Amino acid sequence: MFKDRKDAALRLAGLLEKYKEDSDAMVFAIPRGGVVIGRVIADCLKVPLDIIVARKIRAPFNEELAIGAVDPAGNPIVNDEAVRMLRIGEEYLEKEIRKKTEEVRARLKKYRGNNRYPSLSGKKAILVDDGIATGYTVKAAIAFLKGLEAEKIILAAPVIAPDTLAEIKLQADEVFYMLSKEPFYAVGQFYNEFPQVADDEVIMLLHP
Repeated sequence: MFKDRKDAALRLAGLLEKYKEDSDAMVFAIPRGGVVIGRVIADCLKVPLDIIVARKIRAPFNEELAIGAVDPAGNPIVNDEAVRMLRIGEEYLEKEIRKKTEEVRARLKKYRGNNRYPSLSGKKAILVDDGIATGYTVKAAIAFLKGLEAEKIILAAPVIAPDTLAEIKLQADEVFYMLSKEPFYAVGQFYNEFPQVADDEVIMLLHP
């Protein structure tokens, strides 16, 4: 168990010690909760912090069920098997992807202004979140970082769902975590304190 996000981040930063003061390394946090983790890790490693905004694509009639995610460029990743099993129509899927793309763009503008992402050629991207359940947002973020030509993608999260861990290890060059165990119901179950993170806090953490 972790006391809160800062406690988890400090412990996670210890696993990433080899990237301390690495001029080619950069932390990318997934908002909102991941930015709390990212700020601590970036400060501990003395490397820059940026964000990767990705939004889950929801199934119809059940907003808690994710079937994919959209990355900062509006590119979707979709669980085709889930779409078939749930008999989700193409019209709904296209509408949901458009909606999530608009949400991503709005959040990007709020957090990053009109700044474009730089090329990451020759760079090591350390992607962080406060926990990983289905892994859809992380998979979308990894695909986006690969599109920016990151030389190496390091994924770091305090807790990762066991089923998702095996999949993520195939996509990232390195994966750092502290907990991955059943029963896994939600990321919050592994924290004593897991409050919502507001947009204002995200902006403050990005621009201290």
